[in-house]
Amino acid sequence: MTETTVNAGIAHGLYREGEPVADSKAPAGPIAGKWRQRQFDASLVNPANRRKLDVIIVGTGLAGGSAAATLGEAGYNVKVFCFQDSPRRAHSIAAQGGINAAKNYKEDGDSVFRLFYDTVKGGDYRSRETNVYRLAEVSANIIDQCVAQGVPFAREYGGLLDNRSFGGVQVSRTFYARGQTGQQLLIGAYQALERQVAAGTVEQFTRHEMLEVVVVDGRARGIIVRDLVTGEIETHLADAVVLGSGGYGNVFFLSTNAMGSNVTATWRAHRKGAYMANPCYTQIHPTCIPVSGEHQSKLTLMSESLRNDGRIWVPKNREDCDKDPRDIAEEDRDYYLERIYPSFGNLVPRDIASRQAKNVCDEGRGVGPVVGDFRRGVYLDFADAIKRLGRDAVESKYGNLFDMYARITGENPYETPMRIYPAVHYVMGGLWVDYDLQSTIPGLFVIGEANFSDHGANRLGASALMQGLADGYFVLPNTIRDYLAKGPFDKLTQEHPQVAEARTSVEQRTKRLLEIRGERSVDSFHRELGNIMWEYCGMERSEEGLLKAIDLIRGLREEFWRNVRVLGAGDTLNQSLEKAGRVADFLELGELMCIDALHRRESCGGHFRAESQTEDGEALRHDDEFLYVAAWEFGGGDALGEMQQPVLHKEDLVYEAIELKQRSYK
Repeated sequence: MTETTVNAGIAHGLYREGEPVADSKAPAGPIAGKWRQRQFDASLVNPANRRKLDVIIVGTGLAGGSAAATLGEAGYNVKVFCFQDSPRRAHSIAAQGGINAAKNYKEDGDSVFRLFYDTVKGGDYRSRETNVYRLAEVSANIIDQCVAQGVPFAREYGGLLDNRSFGGVQVSRTFYARGQTGQQLLIGAYQALERQVAAGTVEQFTRHEMLEVVVVDGRARGIIVRDLVTGEIETHLADAVVLGSGGYGNVFFLSTNAMGSNVTATWRAHRKGAYMANPCYTQIHPTCIPVSGEHQSKLTLMSESLRNDGRIWVPKNREDCDKDPRDIAEEDRDYYLERIYPSFGNLVPRDIASRQAKNVCDEGRGVGPVVGDFRRGVYLDFADAIKRLGRDAVESKYGNLFDMYARITGENPYETPMRIYPAVHYVMGGLWVDYDLQSTIPGLFVIGEANFSDHGANRLGASALMQGLADGYFVLPNTIRDYLAKGPFDKLTQEHPQVAEARTSVEQRTKRLLEIRGERSVDSFHRELGNIMWEYCGMERSEEGLLKAIDLIRGLREEFWRNVRVLGAGDTLNQSLEKAGRVADFLELGELMCIDALHRRESCGGHFRAESQTEDGEALRHDDEFLYVAAWEFGGGDALGEMQQPVLHKEDLVYEAIELKQRSYK
């Protein structure tokens, strides 16, 4: 390797290295006892003192909603914010397939340790052991909590809760409610939240978007929000702030995320001193309805649960790609996942299934209409399952998913195979947190997809709902009390200089966006950024491509602040202004994602560097160089998107309970 290759980011002046960072909160001792020990060590807050403490929570999805309900029930004064018109519209509602828990109901060898092992392995050995073990440990409690709330999980004939399998595992541990699991779990969290709203312990603010975190004397003490109906800029102060604002997959423009999902809450915190960890770790989901043309602004996820009974294939011969799939003989079909990975078959992890789908389409064996320069689709076929189980049984398990597919595509999946293709879905990167879920800003806690802590370089299916509810119901309420026991802190007013400064920065940024009056729409900038990210920081990355992407993003960001056109005014309902602020943050995040991907010269999970692969095209890690979390500190910049070199802080990953090895699902 040349010096430029080894240190490409540093050689090109893209970043600099700082001091290492470490998680000091996880107790010493055997991994199985760490969480119990931390719960005991954490200081208590007596009920009378809880009524004197204020907590702000941003986000009302599974993580934020469950945290608000639990902290309200405990007696704290909670303010909870969401930009939707109701907490029930949080993007958690879109999760379909299920939620993992180590209950071993199928008696097939599952256990807390196996869930822990599968999650670390699935993340390609790039997650923190202590956090993952705790997640596996509390998983069973989540199911009991949700059943008590009335969540209608699927049941077997005898009345016991049913399970099914998901990618990356060989046991059945996924609890589900048809293809509506996220919706049902969110309703459970929502009713718990609304109970506390009615009790007066939680104050709820809908249609409010966080635009800045207030940091006073180094501690998070509140947020600046915009009322999305009236346009009013508001200041809200508290003793601690919790971010449960989800992921940033919409940096790619086309993704499975809701159109409003954004990075602003976490990016504003990053600019104030919270480290952003592993931002390049993006999950590409293999089971999405393919892109149909340039008109699209969103992609639709089809649940990974479909891979339990559906078989994925493409024609062996290119000349068969135009044929009706029912006319292609069995011997002319390539069930490529079953062929390459006989042990796991169609249930390999998402990153592997996605790359193999891309490979066969790149070979010219994709199916469906030509979009751009090739066919972007593979078949997900249920003919064998319908023959084996009967149509009624398949419909009872997946009926709503089949109906959704039919409405979107106009095709009947009971009669012809579905067509699927990978799409951006979840992000494993997020704000760096310690074992207590506290960021590098004291008093700022981060939960759910907004933090980085549990999934390494690739998330296994059905683990997002598990992490969100684990953080909100069981982890955060135990760890935040250790911080709150030091309070209540000095009361602040809106006139405090650092509070006023935060508000002024929001007002000035809003004013600047409205004054540009350029010629290009916000959406045009977002779409162009998404194309750059997908092309150069998507399913495959290379040094040459990432360097090009960084230059393109910088040029696009400069043009944005010179030529974007934001219609309307700031003191009223203005969705154009909302989008502009979010895209401005995406333009900064996109550059950091590419720098992070450039510096990590290895392939792991969803991060696939073309320069680092095995002879048969699998991801090749380099544990001797990259066994660490990349935690990025904001290097400084102005309000118009000019950014200085970010600073890389490394957190060494230590594996004591699990042996490091190259992943194999063959």
